[in-house]
Amino acid sequence: MSDNNELKKQEAVSNNLGLAGWIAKSFITSPLTPMLIIIFILMGLTGIAFTPRQEDPQISVPMADIFVQYPGASAEQVAALAAKPLERIMSEMDGVKHVYAAAQRDSALITVEFDVGEEMEHSLTKVYSKLNSNLDIMPPGVSSFIVKPKAVDDVPGLTITLWSNDVDDASLRLIALDTLQKLSEVPNSNQGFVVSGRTEQLRVEVLPEKLAGYGISLPRLAQVIQQANSEKSVGDIEAWDKSFKVYTGSFLQSAQDVESIVVGLSGGNPVYIRDVANVLHGPSEVHSMVNHYTGPASTEDNVADGASAVTIAIAKKKGSNGVSVNEAILERLADLKGVIIPDNVNVYISRNYGETANDKVNELIFKLFIATGIVTLLVWFSLGWRPALVVLIVIPIVILFTVFSAMVLGLTIDRVSLFALIFSIGILVDDAIVVIENIYRHWLMKEDMSVEVSIEAVREVGNPTILATFTVMAALMPMGVVRGMMGPYMAPIPTLGSVAMLFSLFAAFAFTPWLANKMKPSMATLKRHAEKEQAGNERLGRFFRRSITPLIERSVLGYGFLASLFVVFFASCVMFYTTAVSVKMLPLDNKSEFDIVINFPEGTSLIDTANLTATLAAEARKFEEVVSLQTYVGTASPYNFNGLVRHYYLRSKPWQADMQVVLTHKSTRDITSHELAVAMRDIMTPIAKTAGARIQVVEMPPGPPVYNR
Repeated sequence: MSDNNELKKQEAVSNNLGLAGWIAKSFITSPLTPMLIIIFILMGLTGIAFTPRQEDPQISVPMADIFVQYPGASAEQVAALAAKPLERIMSEMDGVKHVYAAAQRDSALITVEFDVGEEMEHSLTKVYSKLNSNLDIMPPGVSSFIVKPKAVDDVPGLTITLWSNDVDDASLRLIALDTLQKLSEVPNSNQGFVVSGRTEQLRVEVLPEKLAGYGISLPRLAQVIQQANSEKSVGDIEAWDKSFKVYTGSFLQSAQDVESIVVGLSGGNPVYIRDVANVLHGPSEVHSMVNHYTGPASTEDNVADGASAVTIAIAKKKGSNGVSVNEAILERLADLKGVIIPDNVNVYISRNYGETANDKVNELIFKLFIATGIVTLLVWFSLGWRPALVVLIVIPIVILFTVFSAMVLGLTIDRVSLFALIFSIGILVDDAIVVIENIYRHWLMKEDMSVEVSIEAVREVGNPTILATFTVMAALMPMGVVRGMMGPYMAPIPTLGSVAMLFSLFAAFAFTPWLANKMKPSMATLKRHAEKEQAGNERLGRFFRRSITPLIERSVLGYGFLASLFVVFFASCVMFYTTAVSVKMLPLDNKSEFDIVINFPEGTSLIDTANLTATLAAEARKFEEVVSLQTYVGTASPYNFNGLVRHYYLRSKPWQADMQVVLTHKSTRDITSHELAVAMRDIMTPIAKTAGARIQVVEMPPGPPVYNR
């Protein structure tokens, strides 16, 4: 009878194991457990190898710029008749967050910013559909619309500056175009472009006195050249058992072709263009300038002091690994040296987000190992080397699986996703520590190290551990529904944090009992650690008794301590209002680059802007931490994520200039990039103000940028 009662009691316990006990019972003696551990490790290594790496999370911020031409209309007319109607029409679409319109004489720009997360293709379809269905409300004279979409994937992750002290910018542009054509063949490279460099053109310089002497008007001359520069198919002809397609005319290819065009008759004799104009074949006039400067920290073989330069900018395709794509492009670039790129043209990598992303990821992975090591040492000190080894095995398994899940979920390895793992380590280790500590406690209490005792220990702490894990996940979830750019930017924290905690819960119930069962300490070791823990608790108890008892027994001390807590609390809050403590959404990062934006009053000539830019570049070169400078006058520098949102790529007026400052790696600097930027701003602001210009030092924000209204 007693045997039956004991059997029923065991069955009741077995049926009441709960989720934690059931998982522990299934894996504690199973031969599949070590296989699962190996499989999860391999899955994690696969995730590390194939998950795209980049510095910031990949978020979708679709925008579309609509360019409208309204020749002959004033800025007020363009705004009233074209810009405002289009602004209203675009704002009627679903998924539109903001619509901005800017009008000037002859043209307008309407920027449509969609909600973060909207698909670019779907958004463009809506834009084109809306424009085509409202063409009838546009006034006569408005030309067709030009829609240029912009997204995060359009940001060039690699910029290559070609500079030379011997070759002019026109020749550099031709070399850059050939180089870009070859580099674009690299798999997963996206759109690329060349910044500045004079284009090759045929220029007709009319001689007004000769044109008037022959009685030929300027519109007539332009019309004749336009008609001559054409080639048309006029039909087919069959002869000699063959079929031929017949063309008339040909495209103009040289200055001699243009000079030989007959533009009219005078006294029965033909008048050629060479009789009334000079035809020149060569570089165009200078409308923009790019110059390269080497700094005190430069490692280049040659020194550049405002050398002529052009910049090649290349982006990567969506979802590809920026590190591997940039490495492949640089390998192809090395093959082009001496083939397309001559020896007297220097190649400088002025931006490589693949390298910076890899450095950032490696740095955070290193910190991840440091955090894991510190936690392991603490467990070793508190519980012994066997529990520390269990923790050292379980935490990497959880982290590796989380990285694999990032690849499956379409996330990237970046500073935010790695921060989520570092943030989660304290919680990840909790589950394993709670389980193994309770197993040791039950072994010591019952002086029995059987599997049944281990399962019972896991069952006992199962529900509280599950509840604690889901409570932390619930606290993280609101971060995943934040609106605007910050929501998707920070989304890896609640997503990967929750995945890591869920899997750590499973690992604590499945792998920790198995590992503890395989690495059992002796009963004497358990008793020794228990005595050590008891002694530590007693010392801690004596400290608290000596500290708290006077506060309880003496009302003056108690109320004084309570009042001091209120004083300290409110004093801390006041610091926000007095700005004694700076309040920022995210801390500033120590980057290796920043930009200096220069703005003159509208109408300032290109040469005046270039002179001030050269002066400011000379001041920047006095800083020891500067590796190089690239100045862009009358054209925009290759934009980054910040420049994309703020539309810096539209800066193409003669009175606008950018200066890109490249610094040494932060590991070799004693001063941060922010401190350098502030120091340069303090020096350059008076110089710019004296010249009648304004400067802005633009650093890459530590988080997503905001639109500059």
